[in-house]
Amino acid sequence: MKKLTVWGLLLLSLAAACTKDPGPENPVEPKKYALKELAQMTLREKVGQLFNVRVESLVPGASGSVTGGSEALTDFFRKYPCGGVTLFAANITYPYQTTVFTEYLHGLDNYPLICVDEEGGRVARIGRNGNFPVTRVGTMASVGATGDPQKAREAGSTIGEYLCRYGFDMDLAPVSDVNTNPNNVVIGDRAFGSSPELVGSMVEAFMGGLKQQKVEGCLKHFPGHGDTSTDSHYGYAESLKTWEELSGCEMIPFRAGISAGAKMIMTAHVCLPNVTGSSTPSTLSPMVLTDILRGRLGYKGVIITDSMEMGAITQQYTNEEATLLALEAGVDILLTPQDYPKAFDAVMKAVEDKRISVQMIDERVSRILALKKELLLSRGLLKQ
Repeated sequence: MKKLTVWGLLLLSLAAACTKDPGPENPVEPKKYALKELAQMTLREKVGQLFNVRVESLVPGASGSVTGGSEALTDFFRKYPCGGVTLFAANITYPYQTTVFTEYLHGLDNYPLICVDEEGGRVARIGRNGNFPVTRVGTMASVGATGDPQKAREAGSTIGEYLCRYGFDMDLAPVSDVNTNPNNVVIGDRAFGSSPELVGSMVEAFMGGLKQQKVEGCLKHFPGHGDTSTDSHYGYAESLKTWEELSGCEMIPFRAGISAGAKMIMTAHVCLPNVTGSSTPSTLSPMVLTDILRGRLGYKGVIITDSMEMGAITQQYTNEEATLLALEAGVDILLTPQDYPKAFDAVMKAVEDKRISVQMIDERVSRILALKKELLLSRGLLKQ
């Protein structure tokens, strides 16, 4: 499988790109450029773009956490290419290791997007690692308590600066949930607060801070995880709100983020029985993702799932079934599937069986490639 020459430009140092002025507005149009790239890709390369995986999924038989590149990883990637990789705390040990590792991953075919959960507070893979000389950012609840969106912008800029420095493309943050349920066991101080208007202003500002540092953010968890009393990491979670109630609360921060130009939104595995009339998790619901997020909210960016390893999915669906249902619901990227090769093969077979069309895949992949192109343009790494 031959690398596309345009991706060879990405062997340049991303660390330098983080401080580089990209100069005047670049005439390259990301969507058109993405379509050109799409036309050169094989079906397997396209299918791979639909997945963002744990790096351990690319090293079959790995006995522990993977912290660097290897021949085994490169060889496996050729067979099962992916569009992105999410690094977790165990993959990030110290600055030099992280920079070398992200440069290696970026050098794989079609520039995998490297993501990390760096919210600040208790969810910070780098910020909570004492080996990294970075400014520690507190909880988003403490930022929200100031009532000053500029504090959220500063938090996003601080996090974005060091993420770009160490080679990350996307921060799976900010949490855009409104923390209205006192019995919530999963969101809490990860949210900016309990006022939807406050959360909306903070989300918009945080995203702006990240973008200032040439890192993209991700609004999560759509359609809202703040009014649940159970944790979708471990099993079924639901919100009993009606659409009218959601519109007056949970949707406000997401609308603010979308208006501010959000490029990625993460789904929640939360069920909305009083909206959809079923116990289907939102990640697998065409009504939630296609009718509401794409239709009513007018969102045109990339939709990524929350981790497909979470109990709310794995306790009800097989790995392969969940993969296909998510794509059919409107998802663009599946995050950390339980078994990546089997999920990949399930999509290939679904295309062969005509359950999923190549046209559907092309539509999803074109959005993903456009996101990559826009990110690279912002860093001055892609020229006409």
